[in-house]
Amino acid sequence: MKRNQKGFTLIELLIVVAIIGILAAIAIPNLLTAMQRSKQKRTMADIRTIATAWEARATDVNSYAAAGTTFAWPGTPVTGAALDAILSPTYIKSLPQKDGWSDLYGFGTDSNGQVYGIRSAGKDNAFEGASYTIGGTQAFDCDIVYSNGSFIQFPEGIQAQ
Repeated sequence: MKRNQKGFTLIELLIVVAIIGILAAIAIPNLLTAMQRSKQKRTMADIRTIATAWEARATDVNSYAAAGTTFAWPGTPVTGAALDAILSPTYIKSLPQKDGWSDLYGFGTDSNGQVYGIRSAGKDNAFEGASYTIGGTQAFDCDIVYSNGSFIQFPEGIQAQ
């Protein structure tokens, strides 16, 4: 008596598992890179939004700083509470406080309030200092810096982990 059994052999199952493993090995690094790139783009969009509101206010009052308030590049970022107080709700409904990596932004103005800057520490949450590479970088850890209408340092091209 011959039975007609249906099912998969062990070899067939192992081949399917191996194919799924290869596809996952290709897809997961690309997914992680895309997630970091989306955090960069969100951060850059938020910085542009903050800058637009700050510049609109500066057009009205002829200064980026408020009376009695100065913003300095901090060793660790300050909250945007002082900036939020002068921009909300007239120039922006709600000031973004954190970048794509959930870290606080850094804000700065020069001593006479005529030059401003906004920066994010990037993926590593460590500010590089006061001097920056002008133009694009290929590292997720790089700071994203915006000053007086344009990005000074920003991510571009293929990013290195």
